[in-house]
Amino acid sequence: MNHDPRYADTLFHAEPVAALRADLALALRAAAFHGLGEGVCNHFSVALPGDPDHFLLNPRGLMWNEVQAEDIVLVDAHGNKLAGRHEVEPTAMFIHAAIHRIAGKACVLHTHMPYATALTLTADRALDTTLSQNAMRFHGRLAIDADYNGLALDVGEGERIARAMQGADVVFLGNHGVVVCGERIDYAYDDLFFLERACTAQVLAQSTGRALMPVDPGLSARVAAQVQGERLQSEQFFEALRRQLP
Repeated sequence: MNHDPRYADTLFHAEPVAALRADLALALRAAAFHGLGEGVCNHFSVALPGDPDHFLLNPRGLMWNEVQAEDIVLVDAHGNKLAGRHEVEPTAMFIHAAIHRIAGKACVLHTHMPYATALTLTADRALDTTLSQNAMRFHGRLAIDADYNGLALDVGEGERIARAMQGADVVFLGNHGVVVCGERIDYAYDDLFFLERACTAQVLAQSTGRALMPVDPGLSARVAAQVQGERLQSEQFFEALRRQLP
């Protein structure tokens, strides 16, 4: 790992990293716009391409709707700030760094968004991927970490969560929230948005007290493959958000 401040500053302002900073900031503003944020808490991070020791992260103390590209911070795998005009929350990388390193995920979005979090409070702990069409896109892509251990205040807790994912793109954290991962920011954000939509539909359906009508798991698996096989709509959604949330 290169600790030279000049290297970090050069890296931070390089064109590909500047583009990533803009995309990460857009994802944060979009999450605020869609009601997925929680005060100044929670974090989005993305690893630099080909550089697993450096990550971009939202700064400490800013509401997500005010984050711009210049507010994003460059950190190392231990959460040390290397470049950027804001500070970082010391515990921000306990979950994120472990998932980047152990699960090999490029983009890690952690939220306490309301309907997904509501499902983590139930006995099932997670979304039923045989219910709505939006839920089916996540069939075979979810993991559950049912063991709530309090705030993630050490490296060990982050590593435990990362290992509980077992390669999944989405993990429901019991009594806590969710983590959504992806190889690209636009794909990860699209999944985050539609995960909350799917959880909303399930919570509303359950609130009627009527029996739910799941589909065959094989059909859910087919729908998941269809969605994963063509992500153009994910890209278009993100570009639409870029036009609406400049």
